[in-house]
Amino acid sequence: MSTWLNELGVACALGVGKDAVAEALFTGDRSRVRATSGWIPSREIPLAAVDGALPALPPTLAATRDNRNNRLLYAAALEIEAPIRAAIARYGSARIGVVIGTSTTGIDEACQGIARFRSDGAWPDDYRYAHQELGASAEFLAEWLELGGPCFGISTACTSGARALLSARRLLRMGVCDAVLCGGADTLAGLPINGFFALEALDANGCRPFARTRGGITIGEAAALFLVTREPGSVALLGGGASSDAYHMSSPDPQGLGAVEAMRAALADAGVVPEQIDYVNLHGTGTEHNDAMESLAMTTLFPHGVPCSSTKSLTGHTLGAAGALEAAFCWLALRDGRLPPHAWDGDADPALPPLRFAAVGDRLPTAGPRRLLSSSFAFGGNNAALVLGDGA
Repeated sequence: MSTWLNELGVACALGVGKDAVAEALFTGDRSRVRATSGWIPSREIPLAAVDGALPALPPTLAATRDNRNNRLLYAAALEIEAPIRAAIARYGSARIGVVIGTSTTGIDEACQGIARFRSDGAWPDDYRYAHQELGASAEFLAEWLELGGPCFGISTACTSGARALLSARRLLRMGVCDAVLCGGADTLAGLPINGFFALEALDANGCRPFARTRGGITIGEAAALFLVTREPGSVALLGGGASSDAYHMSSPDPQGLGAVEAMRAALADAGVVPEQIDYVNLHGTGTEHNDAMESLAMTTLFPHGVPCSSTKSLTGHTLGAAGALEAAFCWLALRDGRLPPHAWDGDADPALPPLRFAAVGDRLPTAGPRRLLSSSFAFGGNNAALVLGDGA
């Protein structure tokens, strides 16, 4: 039973809306990663923030659901509101589910409220504990759209957005839903930014995946939302795979065994072999351990080489949204026939197995079927991979 990614709404540092994002993505625009102050005392760090004001939530939800994470998700949802409303009219609200991957939801607003309580001895009027609940973003969408289908959040660190797509497909295959809104959303927040800083995992010069001088991640924010159905469309979710090697709390299995297992499972689920993959969107965080593991996993599975890139030098690592955002980039690549470039200084780490990085101007084959793989790896050895391809 096929699963179709019929509609996409997206907002990230590259822009708000598919066309703005695509223009910056395919030209390799790294200007959206900027030195930013105010998050870590007495320091500027590179971050990838969404520029400009985000849309205000509907008045009926503003009192209980207003936080930056929901506003960013709302911006993505507004881009596809018309087809969402059409799906509600067609299938009925009880047959439409919501699955959103996230890692922090509204934790920044919650932390600000806790700080006020510690300083003043009283909670601020706008403090809502529910902002930080991991299902809060999914519940916000369901309340706004008055949906009655399954509604839940997924938080598996940096695979959350990818696993949301896998869960949506499962709901469709089980016959529980006729359509699912799924994806991921995470916004900049003091807790993860300072946490990664304490781990010495932030690159002071901006994320440079697989580079000789790479020094860690850059944190970004994003929301990517798909309307997924069984109705044929132009982009299909052909396969998915997941694994959990549980090698270490924060470091991946250095041999990449769990990563290879997840990617192989996705290929088998899609009914394709590695030689049929036209492009791989790498997890590519820019950390020493991830890039070493992933380059080894890639050469294990694709010894013949395959065009690939990490887009995190453009968008930052968007944490719980990353898997959905990078699936969105594959969706845009299939739509436009262009490959997301690997935007970096070109100085590869000679200690890593060489990869075939895509450059600005590279394109997908003109003749189909075209098959793209997007991989995501997370703390605790959690791995996920998706195969997207041409649809009807």
